Amino acid sequence: MLKNYINIFIYHIKNNKLFTALNVLGLSIGIAGLIFAILYWNDEHSYDKWNPEKDNIYSVLNDIGQNNIWTSNAATSGPLLKSVSSDLESYCYFYPDYVKDVISYNGKKEMISKIFTAQGNFFSFFPFHFIHGNAKTALLDRNSIALSEETALRLFGNENPLEKLVKYDGQIFTVRGVYKIAEKSSVMPNAVTTIIEDDLKRTKDQWTYHYGLVLKFKNKNAAPRIVQTLNQLFFDNCTKVYAKQEGLTVSEFIKKYGDPVKSSLLPLPEARLYTGNFPFPEEGGKLQYIRILMGLSILILVLSIVNYVNLATANAIKRAKEIGVRKIAGAEKGQIVLQFIFETALTTIFSVLLALVIVEISLPFYNSFLEKDLILIGSQFYIQLILITLLVIVVSGILPAVYVSNFETLRVLKGNFSRSKKGIWLRNGMLVLQFSIASFFIIGSFIVYKQVNFMAEKDLGFKGAQVLDITFKAKKDKSQYERYKIIKQEAGKIKGVEAVSTALFAMGSMENSWSSASYKSNKPFLVQEMGMDFEMLDMLDIKILKGRKLSAAFSSDTISSVLLNQEAAKLLPEKDPLNKILYWRDQKVKVVGIVNDFNYFGLESRIAPMIFFYVTKIDGVRDDIRHVFIKISPDNAQETIAAINKFWLQKVDSEYPFEYSFVDKNYARTYKKYENQRDLFALLNIIVILIAVFGLFSLASFSMERRIREIAIRKTLGAETNILLKELSKQYVVFCIIGFLIGILPAYILLQKWLENFAFRIDIPILPFILAFVSLLFLTLTIVLAKAYQVTKVDVLRYLKYE
Repeated sequence: MLKNYINIFIYHIKNNKLFTALNVLGLSIGIAGLIFAILYWNDEHSYDKWNPEKDNIYSVLNDIGQNNIWTSNAATSGPLLKSVSSDLESYCYFYPDYVKDVISYNGKKEMISKIFTAQGNFFSFFPFHFIHGNAKTALLDRNSIALSEETALRLFGNENPLEKLVKYDGQIFTVRGVYKIAEKSSVMPNAVTTIIEDDLKRTKDQWTYHYGLVLKFKNKNAAPRIVQTLNQLFFDNCTKVYAKQEGLTVSEFIKKYGDPVKSSLLPLPEARLYTGNFPFPEEGGKLQYIRILMGLSILILVLSIVNYVNLATANAIKRAKEIGVRKIAGAEKGQIVLQFIFETALTTIFSVLLALVIVEISLPFYNSFLEKDLILIGSQFYIQLILITLLVIVVSGILPAVYVSNFETLRVLKGNFSRSKKGIWLRNGMLVLQFSIASFFIIGSFIVYKQVNFMAEKDLGFKGAQVLDITFKAKKDKSQYERYKIIKQEAGKIKGVEAVSTALFAMGSMENSWSSASYKSNKPFLVQEMGMDFEMLDMLDIKILKGRKLSAAFSSDTISSVLLNQEAAKLLPEKDPLNKILYWRDQKVKVVGIVNDFNYFGLESRIAPMIFFYVTKIDGVRDDIRHVFIKISPDNAQETIAAINKFWLQKVDSEYPFEYSFVDKNYARTYKKYENQRDLFALLNIIVILIAVFGLFSLASFSMERRIREIAIRKTLGAETNILLKELSKQYVVFCIIGFLIGILPAYILLQKWLENFAFRIDIPILPFILAFVSLLFLTLTIVLAKAYQVTKVDVLRYLKYE
């Protein structure tokens, strides 16, 4: 029986080569798309799954009010929590960002991109496998350093690195451990130090937020109790204390300043996909992107399956007499169903194999697109692939098999099947579904394209095209501010340099600092702190709307004068905020100018209230300068940059490589992920149209070939070609219109939801819907009319000579 099934299957392939090829190609493309999405899904969900401690590790998040949830914590909360909670096993502070710097050994220098600093018990939270040393002693003291296997190999080659001395950040460290990271983790450093201990000691009595904090529980069910304890600690040590200092009752203090800080806990297994401020240095928060990719891939597979089912039911017409004969010969309904499911299984398996070939060939481009290293290996992936194959076989095979098995034996043997209405509604319904999915993708591509273009073309409120943002590394025992003053003086002499300045911020980066400010007795508000040199606003062409800019001509501008942006000015209950006195950082400051609003973080974020001040105003900040900005002339830009590079290596920092980026390019990275989504939508749109073309061409061919005798009779009776073309194509135009109308609503709702990610966004225009309809109708008419015209040229005698 199996041999008979295979022979029949091969026979029909030979007689339907083109349609079989189109069917297999369409199905394989749909399966390949889903494989790509699954590989990405598996990779993003694999983070921290290896960690044996994962179920008991939580990150501490703090809601400080006004929908501001910070991942940073005070140095006081961990020790206090440990002293009062029996549920807490241990805690670990860390800096949430990697540092890129040089580590040297015996004169050999290596630029290491992921240097991480945490407390000495870090490896009890992330127990990487140790090749040399062990987790308990790897960060034994303040001068210990642990290296990844890759970093150790770069620095020491085949030498045993243990107890070797390396230089980093102007200090000497002893290598006490070498670890290997075999699985994906929220923290994957190339080197780990405990430098943070210095800052923790310095701020041990301060309730200011600087550090990431992870907790390890004795029992994971303790989370609600820990949160309650943390909230009580904030209430007792901050709210009550500050209320007393101001001579207010607690209720009066809360009424004036808002609710106390509320903590929450983020489980480690959920951290990677958390949407919001990410607590760990490995980039996260891609849950929406993953869902979009998976959803669109499933839609494409559905389209492929619909295409397959449609063609299978249409092709069944040609096999009607075969089924009738088999039934006369004694075949049962179940056997016929089994035969067609078997044929579907063979087609699907071949499609899966072709899909794997497509994925393997395309994987390098896919990895480059996503900045990943995905591979077609893994037991989880193989299980998923088997399940997908079975699902496609069941969904694609059952409908055509049941449909065919229900043919009436006598009717099909008489040749009257062509006048039967069986299957017509099914094929038409699925054709409408194809048009709906295609409409969704075409509309989506237009709207995503317009939003990304809007972001690229929007006036951001600043101009950074000719401004270099240069990384400025600190040196031990040397004042950053004094070093900067020398750079400003010397670099200004280089030919092509128009201005030199500095700021405690960098456009498009996540570097930011916040504090509260208040006016008179009004409720305080949060402001983003923007320390800068006098020339910074002019360099970025940021306008002063009212008042004046900060200037060296006024000595008070380095001490008590500040600027506000428009958003911050709106928070003052004054028509004219100029010369008003604010209370900020325990000092009184005078507003001397209003700055035009500009986008700092990206267009998905609202413009924050900002306060601008001279870079030396805040104690301890003047030597936290990390960026030097140099504006260059567009003429001979490369020569100017080369001259700056030479000056930098000779006079500023010979150990750290000269690194820069243009401010506008740096900012453009903030919406790079949305450019990726635009490109992804465009690519999937092409795939959808391709599959729809396969299906429409094949279905139109089957449908019109079935009507060849009808066309021959019409031509004999004098029907003109244009009348025949209209008659043959009108049903497809109707299906196209119905499918488009069905696709409009989900497209509008889902794209409106996507646009909610952006504080600055387009309104959904009607043009993409018109363009989608016109392009879909044009595509339909092109395919259908081309096939219809071919059919109208039939030889009348050939089809009517036996009538």
